[in-house]
Amino acid sequence: MNISCGTDIIEINRIKESIEKLGDNFCNKIYTKKEIEYCESKKNMKYQHYAVRFAGKEAIFKAISKILKDKYSITWTDVEILNDKNGRPKINFINNKLDEIKDIDISLSHCKNYAIANVIAIL
Repeated sequence: MNISCGTDIIEINRIKESIEKLGDNFCNKIYTKKEIEYCESKKNMKYQHYAVRFAGKEAIFKAISKILKDKYSITWTDVEILNDKNGRPKINFINNKLDEIKDIDISLSHCKNYAIANVIAIL
């Protein structure tokens, strides 16, 4: 058993600027349809939710990098971060079976300027 962690922090304004400049091209490259629907439902707080999911995906990639052949083994949209019925974030892997992952957990947080994510994986 190997325990691995990944952490990422990002300025929310960087994601906001990317979405405003690149629009759907950026969003569809990084986020799944369900993630976009969730973030857009947050209205004036949507950029915090986009940013924290971006940080979450970066943290996931860092935590599982030991089991990936290379950085192209998994794409942004192969990882989906949604909330369960209690609002707790959960990770779904799409189009990619990663049997080496025994368990994985994520914590997300954001404030006015920053979004941060921490992931712990048991590999």
